[in-house]
Amino acid sequence: MNLTPEQILAANKANLETLAGLTSKAFAGVEQLIELNLSAAKAALSDAQHQTQSLMSVRDAQELLALQSKMFQPLAEKAVAYNRQLFDIAQHTGGQIGQVVEGQVGQAQAAVEALVKNLTQNAPAGTEAASQALKAAVAAGNTALSSVQKAVQQANEMLLSNVNQMAQAMPGTAKASPAAKKR
Repeated sequence: MNLTPEQILAANKANLETLAGLTSKAFAGVEQLIELNLSAAKAALSDAQHQTQSLMSVRDAQELLALQSKMFQPLAEKAVAYNRQLFDIAQHTGGQIGQVVEGQVGQAQAAVEALVKNLTQNAPAGTEAASQALKAAVAAGNTALSSVQKAVQQANEMLLSNVNQMAQAMPGTAKASPAAKKR
């Protein structure tokens, strides 16, 4: 099976288009991450200013202790919300990139299977055992790749479940979770 220059150019063009699409998806994820960090920094500055003003108005130790305890709960909620949004961005971006990669892997598998089929059909007499071994190796490789893809998907689902459990275990985070899901 000989490749023509047109086939090589078409394959290179398709690879460049795929790379451009992946780069675009990665940059979109980075943009979301930057927006999240900027809004978190703005909120932190605003909170620090508000807390400083509140601390300046404290008159006694009991009032200081009460104020401190009120300050820590929103910090925990904001940390959980931030981590949830960060996870959502990573999961969404990774999912988009994963879909492209899975599509490319599927195309590569189809090309390898077509090549193996072509080779085995045009193989000289007496090479049937080698042809069968080649087919078995390709099938085993496809099975292994499928198993890896399933394991990665299960790991992602378990990670999402753990993040959800941690978010729900934090006291007072029921308010933060819906906002994180809007992203």
